[in-house]
Amino acid sequence: MQASVHTCKATPADAGIISRIIERSIRVGCALDHRNDPQTVAAWAHNNTIDHILPWLNDQRLYLNIALLQDKPVGVAMASVSGKVAFCYVQPEWFRRGAGQALVHDLEGWLIDQGLRQSRLNSTRTGEAFYRRLGYQVCAETFTVAGLHAIPMHKALPEV
Repeated sequence: MQASVHTCKATPADAGIISRIIERSIRVGCALDHRNDPQTVAAWAHNNTIDHILPWLNDQRLYLNIALLQDKPVGVAMASVSGKVAFCYVQPEWFRRGAGQALVHDLEGWLIDQGLRQSRLNSTRTGEAFYRRLGYQVCAETFTVAGLHAIPMHKALPEV
């Protein structure tokens, strides 16, 4: 039997682990996207330090959540009141165990609570199939930013 995933709102005390999860997920889990190019990795990961994360945790327009699996923090995600999912990162060794899905569903619940009817995001190649399984659809042409392909996607959220 697979262990259940628990999600909760992240707190300032989680900033260090959030930084580590993002860093490792980018470096290891997203190698298909950055092709181990040091400049691309540095550009992607540069704003995920504790000093960058702490203001996000104190911004009421943002919602950061963390996923716990077997009482271990394994993933983190963030959305804004504009309806944009900024990111969803899971430690690579915990891929395909429900953490990413739980994180996104929790973000979507928060977006619905904010009165939003649609969620949008820019996926990487690594994440595209994951987001498609969650009901997201490509909604515009792929573009490149900081050496990475970004795939614009959106999803209608259910009415309350």
